[in-house]
Amino acid sequence: MSYHDSGTTWFLAQFKPNSHRIAEHNLVQQGFRTFLPQHEETMRVRGKFIAQMRPLFPGYLFVALDMLHGGWRAVNSTYGITRIVSLGKEPTPVPLGLVSQLMLRCDQEGKLLPPKILKRGDQVTIAKGPFMDVIATIESVDPDRRVWVLMDIMGGQTRVAVDASQLRAM
Repeated sequence: MSYHDSGTTWFLAQFKPNSHRIAEHNLVQQGFRTFLPQHEETMRVRGKFIAQMRPLFPGYLFVALDMLHGGWRAVNSTYGITRIVSLGKEPTPVPLGLVSQLMLRCDQEGKLLPPKILKRGDQVTIAKGPFMDVIATIESVDPDRRVWVLMDIMGGQTRVAVDASQLRAM
């Protein structure tokens, strides 16, 4: 499925805790278009590192709505959804172009793609593995997408090689 559509009005729907799959499934079953950008997150479970897909915006997903035909009330009553985000009585649209720009940075399943260009001196956050959430500085980038980063560990700088897909630009 291709997500890219520049002429659609998108809204933000809040889903219940850990219900993003249920909420998205139920909205699609009702005929709504949804977009749930996700990123891979590494978690430590019982001493092991496990990679899981998590929503990029915890608690929220995007829903395309046609305001002329109403229907937004059906989103509020969808199983798994808490409410559609509103400022006042009517749902508030997401700023134009925001969702389409996010879609361009995601693959067909909504997984956030790694940054295309990393260069020496960029500040990055390590997104996977034992150094998860550590801020590092790029020292060099090899042609095979291996990136050498410098991290401050125990008062000194340590040089570590990581795959570009494990980094998030800051």
